Amino acid sequence: MANSIEQRKSDHIQITLNEKVTGESITTGLESFTFIHNALPEIAFDEISIETKFLGFECKTPFLISSMTGGTALAETINRNLAVAAEERGWALALGSTRALLDSDGHPSSFLMRKYAPSVPIIANLGAVQFNYGYSVEECRKIIDITEADMLVLHLNSIQEVIQEKGDTNFKGLLRKIEQLCSTLEVPVGIKEVGWGIDGQTAKSLSEAGVAFIDVAGAGGTSWSQVEKFRAKDPIRRVAAEAFSEWGIPTAESIRLVRREIGNRPLIASGGMRTGLDGAKTIALGADLVGFGRSILKEATQSPQDVLEVMEIREMELQMAMFGIGAQTIRELKNTSRLKER
Repeated sequence: MANSIEQRKSDHIQITLNEKVTGESITTGLESFTFIHNALPEIAFDEISIETKFLGFECKTPFLISSMTGGTALAETINRNLAVAAEERGWALALGSTRALLDSDGHPSSFLMRKYAPSVPIIANLGAVQFNYGYSVEECRKIIDITEADMLVLHLNSIQEVIQEKGDTNFKGLLRKIEQLCSTLEVPVGIKEVGWGIDGQTAKSLSEAGVAFIDVAGAGGTSWSQVEKFRAKDPIRRVAAEAFSEWGIPTAESIRLVRREIGNRPLIASGGMRTGLDGAKTIALGADLVGFGRSILKEATQSPQDVLEVMEIREMELQMAMFGIGAQTIRELKNTSRLKER
């Protein structure tokens, strides 16, 4: 088990860095939205604030490093560089799937990022399907204790599990088990997709089950059917994966569908985020935090300084978008009437 998990995590990093893993004809949908420029914003650029709140945490930015990796030597380097940079810039930090932390002896230190990021929110991550394969609230408590995370997000990755060799494909009865976890675990529990988005009805059911936040992780960025295609040894699965290169709910659409059903419950926008302008659009559409993943992965393999440079650019792009519409705060950006669909 240890070697197979570690090898899979290593493969995922290399494939994501070096192969085309986005869908063929699907986008985030954000290109269909534009801000109406305000030529007289009546605010000072230097007074723009991008501070926000998320589940009681005071955050310097509305940005999140999305769950990516863990369980290998390279993953430890990546996560350390991300954590150091997140602490300096005030980004929230989500860990890769912590199943490897409990099921594998490989590199547990790749998940221990609190010492590098003592003040920012850290989100631990586990596949929801594991509750049908022996996991319970006790494993979740252990994950929180070991990682010192502030909250837990359960990821939903049904299509990926089908294509993955020996994938876990029994998704029966998970909503009830998620509800039980939400009412029992001592930290907030959220739900995220892995790149195919969440629809409104599913979001409503999850919200009613007690989920504290939802990360839409919409289509338009990394497609995990495409990632697993490069790993698949079974030609049937490899060819079948190709049919799903256009699968999923675009991020922009998923944000609107989810926000409509969950009221004021916190919402994270991720899936194909490339710029701070993308982030500004998602916040105006209804997101509270914006998650960046593969677009900073290359820099994360290099150094904290490389990550910091990208972070500063994303923040500048967000501030410029806010200046361009006359929004001085994130609250004003959320309530803007200047985002229009083309």
